[in-house]
Amino acid sequence: MYKLNQHETPLFEALMEYVNRNTLPFHVPGHKKGQGMDETFKNFMGENPFKIDVTVFKLVDSLHHPSGPIKKAQELAADAYGAEASFFSIHGTSGAIQAMILSVVGAGDKILVPRNVHKSVTSGIILSGAHPLYMQPEIDKELGIAHGVSPETVEKALKENPDAKAVLIINPTYYGVATDIKKICDIVHSYDIPLIVDEAHGPHLGFNDKLPISSIEAGADMCAQSTHKIIGALTQASLLHVNSSRIDTARVQQVLNLLQTTSPSYILMASLDCARRQIATKGKELLDETIELSNYVREEINKIPGFKCFGEEILGTSGAYSFDPTKITITCKDLGITGYELDSMLADKYHIQMELSDFYNTLAVGSFGDTKEGMDKLLCALKDISKDLYGKCHKKMNFLDIPSIPEEIIIPREAFNSSKVSVPLNDSIGEISGEFLLAYPPGIPVLCPGEIITKEIVNYVSQLKETGLYVQGTEDPKVEHIKVVKETNSVYIHKVI
Repeated sequence: MYKLNQHETPLFEALMEYVNRNTLPFHVPGHKKGQGMDETFKNFMGENPFKIDVTVFKLVDSLHHPSGPIKKAQELAADAYGAEASFFSIHGTSGAIQAMILSVVGAGDKILVPRNVHKSVTSGIILSGAHPLYMQPEIDKELGIAHGVSPETVEKALKENPDAKAVLIINPTYYGVATDIKKICDIVHSYDIPLIVDEAHGPHLGFNDKLPISSIEAGADMCAQSTHKIIGALTQASLLHVNSSRIDTARVQQVLNLLQTTSPSYILMASLDCARRQIATKGKELLDETIELSNYVREEINKIPGFKCFGEEILGTSGAYSFDPTKITITCKDLGITGYELDSMLADKYHIQMELSDFYNTLAVGSFGDTKEGMDKLLCALKDISKDLYGKCHKKMNFLDIPSIPEEIIIPREAFNSSKVSVPLNDSIGEISGEFLLAYPPGIPVLCPGEIITKEIVNYVSQLKETGLYVQGTEDPKVEHIKVVKETNSVYIHKVI
């Protein structure tokens, strides 16, 4: 299956050689193998992390110009994931996504993106100066979440914008729902442009046939993965994969060099090296156990009055082609509480911290680190909450329809860099936004820089706040004021889809 020996961890082994040499450090960081570290912190951490917290030198290689163990570690990652080239990102998947965008589009270029993109996508668009053309994902009003963008939506968008330079999609979603990415690949490639994928929630795809197809296997040109989300890398450690002649791999390296620190964490990179070994050599069996445990929890949750936990029954609708069972979405609207309220109850009373929450749901992420004991603790807490609340609260959770995508007057970069003035949100109708407005449900930006602020959006935000939901994006934490573009001489005007 693999061309290279996936049991090897060249970067981690180089770091172990450095430690075993008992090298005397006259290099940064200044704690010098932990000798100069705060004692309380060092006592908690133990000594070993500090021993491999090193800087760039020949033995351990350079992330910006890899020629030794980092180069070999990245080659092993490419081999494991079936890519032509892979890159370490210690700037997280956010940095990898920005690098993908900057590698395929520049100032004035059009790029098709879903409306429910992570803010790293919009920041990458701002950095590139590209024109975003938004595609609406499929909305599940029963669950109050967005699924994927359908192939039909992508095809329509490209027919209307045949001069687009690239397409970006999210697959799978945070909630584990995947679109028909193979079909989307075929559509995008018929225009001879690259498909780049925010696969933050899919670093484990491709290692077990019970999971959705990975973007690389489906034929995508480039993808970014949060290797720290489900498999064993440390937080902030991610991978960027390239698998296409449409992508200039040398440019990807140069863009990453622009974005990433010249003093990368070797602890983070070593965790990537070892996480790749783990998923490549033990991934199928570990994922079998994770999927079995996640399905057990899903089945048990559906027996608890007031709770629902969806699975493959949601498939077959547009934008919902396949499902990752390691994502456990607990819907609580039948209890008359929001997902935020359930999240708080679990954290405050039961000391169980969930991954995220929204209007209707809270999400648990299954991984290699879970145990049946831990899952049973979650089930006991949910049963306790159900016993306290089921049938006693008659508050109805009504889904709020998302406003139409507003007209974009100037590109996001120009709006972001423009002179702006803060005005009361209620007085901002008709102005050009200089900020974002992000709200739940279902996590789709209602306003991006450069777009016209409409009465529909202002009313929607007001309704969300009255419901007690979290609205964010503006400098004003209370979202009572918003910064608008003071004036513009823009010639970049285009329509959204």
